[in-house]
Amino acid sequence: MPIERASNGAYGCNMEPNFNDISSEDLTRMLVQNPDRRLHIALWSAVGIALLWSGWHPRDRFTWFMEVFPIFAGSAVLILIYAKFRFSRLVCWLLALHAMVLLVGGHYTYAEVPLFNWIRDHWHLARNDYDRLGHFMQGFVPALIAREVLIRRGVVPRGPWLRFIVLCICLAISAAYELLEWQTAVWNGSKADDFLGTQGDPWDTQKDMTMALVGAACALWITSRRHDRSMQRLSGERCTP
Repeated sequence: MPIERASNGAYGCNMEPNFNDISSEDLTRMLVQNPDRRLHIALWSAVGIALLWSGWHPRDRFTWFMEVFPIFAGSAVLILIYAKFRFSRLVCWLLALHAMVLLVGGHYTYAEVPLFNWIRDHWHLARNDYDRLGHFMQGFVPALIAREVLIRRGVVPRGPWLRFIVLCICLAISAAYELLEWQTAVWNGSKADDFLGTQGDPWDTQKDMTMALVGAACALWITSRRHDRSMQRLSGERCTP
């Protein structure tokens, strides 16, 4: 069934337009009139500059590539879907922030980020915990990405099931990343030590997944209302809770 547009040309918050029913002229106008175009260019530029810095004489080139590869993969997906699906401003800001976290970790390796070395020494901690921040972000940002896709595509309505499914998706992503780390270590041996970043903690994998789960739960608990408002501005209509 085709999706109807309101008189102001906006689509409902829980649905995406059927682009098969939109003329090429309408699609071109939608792209030209994209109100977030400048924001997207600014965020891409900032990430690009940070990428150049991160890739300039990193501590370990193999580790750098493994840490920043999700940025290249995610960027390719965003470019491919840009004409048909653009994320809300909140998610765009968080995507850029997550990229910065990955780029810093890739440049120094997660176990040697200077600020967290200072925190470790100042507070007499056992390890550099920058990787915990990275895994927190690994849950926080994908939670809002999954939430937005599920809501705007009309897959799952708002409510307990939406929160449960988002948490499951984030845990699946975290588990997949841990499996990737395991296989990288199998294939590359000690060369992958900096990528693993366990720092001698035998429970590092479980703690990383726990941080991703905490990050996802915090995203749903803290930012859901703001996320709804951000999607509301994107669609041009008020979202109903």
